[in-house]
Amino acid sequence: MAHAYTPGLKVVPLTLIRKKRLLPIPGKVLVKIGMEIDSNDIVAEAELPGKVYSVNVANRLGVEPSELKNYMLKKEGDEVKKGEIVAETKSFIKFLRSSVESPITGKIDSISEITGQVLFREPPKILPLKAYIKGKVVHIEENFGVEIETEGTFIQGIFGIGGETNGQIRIAVDTPDEELLPEHIHETDKGKVIIGGRHAGLETIKKAIRVGVSAIVVGGIHDKDLRQILGYDIGVAVTGTEQIGITLIVTEGFGQIPMASYTFKLLKAREGDKASVSGATQIRAGVMRPEIIVAGPPKNMDVKRKDEMRTWMEIGDRVRIIREPFFGKIGKVTLLPPEPTEIDTESKVRILEVELDDGTRVKIPRANVEIFEE
Repeated sequence: MAHAYTPGLKVVPLTLIRKKRLLPIPGKVLVKIGMEIDSNDIVAEAELPGKVYSVNVANRLGVEPSELKNYMLKKEGDEVKKGEIVAETKSFIKFLRSSVESPITGKIDSISEITGQVLFREPPKILPLKAYIKGKVVHIEENFGVEIETEGTFIQGIFGIGGETNGQIRIAVDTPDEELLPEHIHETDKGKVIIGGRHAGLETIKKAIRVGVSAIVVGGIHDKDLRQILGYDIGVAVTGTEQIGITLIVTEGFGQIPMASYTFKLLKAREGDKASVSGATQIRAGVMRPEIIVAGPPKNMDVKRKDEMRTWMEIGDRVRIIREPFFGKIGKVTLLPPEPTEIDTESKVRILEVELDDGTRVKIPRANVEIFEE
């Protein structure tokens, strides 16, 4: 038995999944422990303070700041409408009066007799927090959120962009090595999670965005197409906040790489089911993977629930290579030498031998692979 140093990429047909859903600021939790909830249900919400507008009313009226309250028609805390007169000078002749209108609909936050400034605040905005996955509330963190538990399929990708979404799974290609083309995207795919094969090109993704597809899951994508979609190089930052109109998950790597047959088979078994999808990715410290979660057991597959993931490698394990020159390739561990071995950089590290799917055997550092959990 030999330890692996890189977290495994999980493709598990049935496992226990727990998700914490927390607000960024204190708010109100709307559900109770034991409640069964759907992925689109709001579990908590917070109020974001409205935008503040500052107006120097004393200057506008031509009066001293200390006298300002004598000319105010509204006081602190009063509600106002945009264009409503909130302050006015006194004069018997109407056209000689000066007045100031509210720049917004909201309320008066404060009136300063020192600076002459009046602060107007827009109404607060409600920040809703969705459940994201279908399941049961098992824990509540007062004022912040909940933890949700479900039993279902859990699939991780190697890279993704776009935030959390959900939709019905549709398999758009016949085999895992078939390219997802524009003609595979239909007008009826609005709101769906489309599963492709080895690659999705720029035109395919553009059509999916136009149609309103929730997410695309494919084996690979070209980095030049990714730059075209985003308008910039992604670098090593955390992804998942991109506003491009779709969530995109790559299961294998960059380029034209067939989706792993087991991943494709599992997704096909979930066709028609509603999936929760997130493209959020972080490659470096604190690894975070894009994911597809489907509640409940898969159809037409005889599986048992798998709750614990191994953190070591054994001969016969399926692994994915995560660094060049074999990045994205999947194979089977055939040898685990116990002693450190000198590599091309003249460093001595623990290595392993992997038989790739095409039969080629390669020796690489153990830190360059991750266990492919199935």
